[in-house]
Amino acid sequence: MYPNMKIKTVMVDDKEIRTCGEGYIVNLDEWSEGFAEAQAKVEGLELTQEHWDVVWFLREFYEQHGAQAEVRKMVKHFKKAWGEERGSSKYLHSIFPFGGPQKQGNRLAGLLRTKGEH
Repeated sequence: MYPNMKIKTVMVDDKEIRTCGEGYIVNLDEWSEGFAEAQAKVEGLELTQEHWDVVWFLREFYEQHGAQAEVRKMVKHFKKAWGEERGSSKYLHSIFPFGGPQKQGNRLAGLLRTKGEH
């Protein structure tokens, strides 16, 4: 899945969950809210309800479409849910400072890197 990448681990409830060197989970079936919390801690991010809203949106979108949500689809959804200012791309990037909602959000949601990401 992540050839030639260093594997790291994150401790979740006394179990080691493997991630690639960038923090993306190796086995998607091992994702849990505990993983999201542990990975967020590794990344220095304290999860708020808004983070969880994005994580659950990403997971549901992936489940329904078999692909990660594009930022423009996230913006469209969260503008409706949160209003113009907080639903903007700028705001979503501000609450996910390490790669934006598409990269950092996908890591925390236990999804794979997006296509074309290096």
